[in-house]
Amino acid sequence: MRPLFEELDFRPTPLGDLILRRRRMAMLDDLIVYEVLLGDAFLMSSLFHDVEEALADLGLAATEGEKLDVVVGGLGLGYTAVAALRDPRVAELLVVDTLAPVIEWHEQGMVPLGPTLTSDPRCRFVLGDFFALAAAPELGFDPAQPGRRFHAVLLDIDHSPRNLLHERNGAFYSAEGLRRLAAQLLPNGIFALWSDDAPDETFLAHLAEVFDSPQAQVVKFPNPLLDRDSESTVYVARKRAQD
Repeated sequence: MRPLFEELDFRPTPLGDLILRRRRMAMLDDLIVYEVLLGDAFLMSSLFHDVEEALADLGLAATEGEKLDVVVGGLGLGYTAVAALRDPRVAELLVVDTLAPVIEWHEQGMVPLGPTLTSDPRCRFVLGDFFALAAAPELGFDPAQPGRRFHAVLLDIDHSPRNLLHERNGAFYSAEGLRRLAAQLLPNGIFALWSDDAPDETFLAHLAEVFDSPQAQVVKFPNPLLDRDSESTVYVARKRAQD
């Protein structure tokens, strides 16, 4: 029988120690769960991925057209990216992550969804700081095509617009930061964001300064550890057609 915890990788990074571990959860019939920790923050668990998938589903459901070019900010354990690739309209998916080890885990098959992403020719990993790239529309997210614009950007990095992994990310969630991101979307393009907090009226107001009809959709999902449902939020906003 596998041990309760297995540390699969440990890497010091500028953001703190990055750990990938595998856990056997005896209380859940020995379910095998993958977990990612960064410094003092618990980033992600494969036990909870409903909202990561909902981010892609809701964001792309609002996206118009065919042959979609899509950006996912934050690779994590790959759930948002895999959910996006289930949409047959996606022509190319760029997955931007600032942590090289996270990309390596997928490329080396150390996490369950790695082979799914690396075997899909539509998917490409980009090593880079999503927030720095979002703030520089003249460069953009695709190092091979500076200034490229996209049909949708799906973001899952910070815990929420207020609960940040690093304080420097805060500028992105202002109206000016969102305006720079919107410059990298095609007309009617979609920006969608995962948040672990309840809908934030201040952030919705910032979205409304830049986008048309932003919405905050509460997504409920089962939490077997608490034996009840938990909730997160997915924001979806559309770029104005005339911008």
